[in-house]
Amino acid sequence: MNLEAKVAIVTGASRGIGRSITEALLEKNVIVAGWSRTEPEDLDHPNFYYISCDLTKQDSVEEAYNKTTETVDKDIHILIHNAGTGYKGEVEKMSPDEWHYLFDLNVHGIFYVTRLVIPTMKANELGHIINISSGAGTNGIAGMTCYSATKHAVVGISRSLHQELRDFGIKVTCLSPGSVDTGFSESKKNKLKPGDLARSAVHILQCPQNFHYTDVQVRPLQP
Repeated sequence: MNLEAKVAIVTGASRGIGRSITEALLEKNVIVAGWSRTEPEDLDHPNFYYISCDLTKQDSVEEAYNKTTETVDKDIHILIHNAGTGYKGEVEKMSPDEWHYLFDLNVHGIFYVTRLVIPTMKANELGHIINISSGAGTNGIAGMTCYSATKHAVVGISRSLHQELRDFGIKVTCLSPGSVDTGFSESKKNKLKPGDLARSAVHILQCPQNFHYTDVQVRPLQP
């Protein structure tokens, strides 16, 4: 896709991977609507629009989408679904509220947003959805059962959406990094940098229309 003047929604844009992807897209002259609950600090760019959104709530997502289309006044070409979180803890020690919250944010939020962008992408026969999963989406992790379950769901959603949308010219990519230096884990092991992951996302988006990455897994070379 030629990224010049395209419009992207990036969820979880205030920090970490989402912030890095936002900055990388802005460097490519993409118009970015950054969705998050808190406004990014020190991000002043003429092509950036902050949109307040709580992805766990369908009404908030629909309001954010309407505000985005009104503010940008252009069709949405790209969706980067990055927002997510995780809790550590054994299943019997996790509260139902924590379990439900992880699924609301990591899984249901994807559904709430994706269902809104698809109709326009279908009409234009152009669009790219990138869902950020995790190495935990293909491997179980002791002490992170719920997080792993949500990321397995992201992989399944992405693979099925690819089958649903490919004939309409819409790409769906699942990008699954290993450990990323975002503060999510206090582990001292070698980690990927958010900026490196952002460059991977840009590369995926810029591929020719008939060339498509479906599942991309990236890991530190020496963990």
